Amino acid sequence: MSDDKHGGPDRSSPYPVSRLAPAFDLVDTAKQIQEADQMLGAVVGNQLETIVDQIRALQEQARDILERAERDTALHRAECAFQRRPGKRYHLWEREDGSLYFSMLGPDDWGDAAPHRFCGTYRLEADMSWTPDADIETRDAKRGVVQKMLGSGSED
Repeated sequence: MSDDKHGGPDRSSPYPVSRLAPAFDLVDTAKQIQEADQMLGAVVGNQLETIVDQIRALQEQARDILERAERDTALHRAECAFQRRPGKRYHLWEREDGSLYFSMLGPDDWGDAAPHRFCGTYRLEADMSWTPDADIETRDAKRGVVQKMLGSGSED
């Protein structure tokens, strides 16, 4: 290693070149490193917490998807004496033996003389999924937002 001194401008010197420059000692440097380590630890910890939250949200989404798929599969296997068409609402009933069937007649049509236990009303979607009656309005609103985002919602 050579004993050459810094030959560039003072501002680029790796060490103080004036007696007025602040003194750097080992304790200050160690303290600065410790503060940087703490800050980096906090930042990394926060980022990892965000990832954990995202993982939990994804797990919840996966559970919801699997539950809907299971429900949709059961609904497709329900007995039906007519051709199901996307966009139409059908009423699900359960017989005493536990078998499910769809009817075009809902509980209002039967009044107090319903033949079996009513399980709910569902709309068959174009993707062959089923939407419970209570969720139809929300699903349609979301679909409208998506269509507007895609530019095909020019029905204003």
